[in-house]
Amino acid sequence: MRNAIVVFTKVPKAGETKTRLTTDRGGIFTPEEAQEFYEACLLDVIDSCVASGCCEVYICHNQRGDGHYLKRLLETISEPRGIKEIFSDAGGSFDQAMQYAANYIMKAGGPDRLADSILIVGGDMPCLQPATIQAAVNKLEIIASSPQALECAKLRDGCTSIGAAIIESADQAGGFNIIGYTCTTPFTFDGVFYNQEGITVLDMVVRKALERKIPLSLVEMVPDIDIPEDLGGLIPVMNTLQLAQQYDVTAVAPKRTIKFLQDMGIESTAPVPKK
Repeated sequence: MRNAIVVFTKVPKAGETKTRLTTDRGGIFTPEEAQEFYEACLLDVIDSCVASGCCEVYICHNQRGDGHYLKRLLETISEPRGIKEIFSDAGGSFDQAMQYAANYIMKAGGPDRLADSILIVGGDMPCLQPATIQAAVNKLEIIASSPQALECAKLRDGCTSIGAAIIESADQAGGFNIIGYTCTTPFTFDGVFYNQEGITVLDMVVRKALERKIPLSLVEMVPDIDIPEDLGGLIPVMNTLQLAQQYDVTAVAPKRTIKFLQDMGIESTAPVPKK
């Protein structure tokens, strides 16, 4: 299969990016620092996507975001030529914007599609590993070749050998940070993030898969960073990756995010038990 990965992101901007990490919302950063922090995370994520080598890499940004600023920022990644295309969504709700990104690549499974499968990832999970992306693509391809997947796909024209399948990586709060599916998968993001029933994002995807009998599986959890507690829990992981990459060629430490935190003097601590 031809595989695409879309990094789905806001263009970093002070006052609009990672606001729950700012002091106004009980966090530790100024709006400008929150922007700089997210820029570091985003570039580390994109580097991992490019380094995975198993997908063509696309960037989808918010419609109101400064695309020119984003393009200049992306020139600083390790392999700028590894980005296939940068495009903006069409606005609307989060569901609608993510669906637009998927449709841009998949084109309803038609012959003009840009890929046979898509992975969508966020820009705020700096510990994302190339090996995790590779595992997701590999598992998606295996599941999509199963008899159940081929039956679910109903063998659309041009996709006669590609079954329907979904792959996810759960985050720490009942959502996902990676979701992928094939061009024949009868899935949409409608109601995934905004539903009136109080269903978690991950459970809503499961519900949709059950309703349409879509084969689904998980890869390892990839935490994101939305609130200070997320950051505190992930700093030790970054430190571990920084050491691990000296001995494990598959391990990649988020160098920009680590440098930002070191320059800020931010460390993670554990409460000392009272005697």
